Amino acid sequence: MKIDRHGKAKILSVEEVQLLFNSGLQTERDRALFGIYLFCACRIQEACTLRTVDVYDASGRVRPKLIIRKGNTKGKLATRTIPVIDDLRILLTNYQPATGQPYLSPGRFGEPFQPDSADKALRKACKRVGLEGVSSHSFRRSALTQMSDALIPLRIVQEVRSYAVELKMR
Repeated sequence: MKIDRHGKAKILSVEEVQLLFNSGLQTERDRALFGIYLFCACRIQEACTLRTVDVYDASGRVRPKLIIRKGNTKGKLATRTIPVIDDLRILLTNYQPATGQPYLSPGRFGEPFQPDSADKALRKACKRVGLEGVSSHSFRRSALTQMSDALIPLRIVQEVRSYAVELKMR
């Protein structure tokens, strides 16, 4: 568990995730952003740099698949398309970025929301509900652990973890 931002990120239980989304995270933007971390098992940089057009179509509806561009991935190896499951679709439908906004989670001066700012928002949410040892990476670790617990083949979990190849979940 992380202590003073050192150590491994905590793996969240279902109850802790519900607590964070129901009481800790205060804005639709934050719920959508952290929903992407959780349901796509992506890294903080990947979620913060998502473009609006990679999530919503021209009419403002959530696309069936979310696109993470290879330039925003850790290894910059491949663009990934990730199916948007119903729980994530609800979070993204409840949150609509301002019209003409290039980034899903806008920050200041037309730039994407910065990972440090997202991390700060999460720390405030965790403090609000009394959770310790949680970081943005907790959502990625929790998603991968849940996949493993659900007996998803290790090869698929490794693909998600490494992002070396495009994952097509069925």
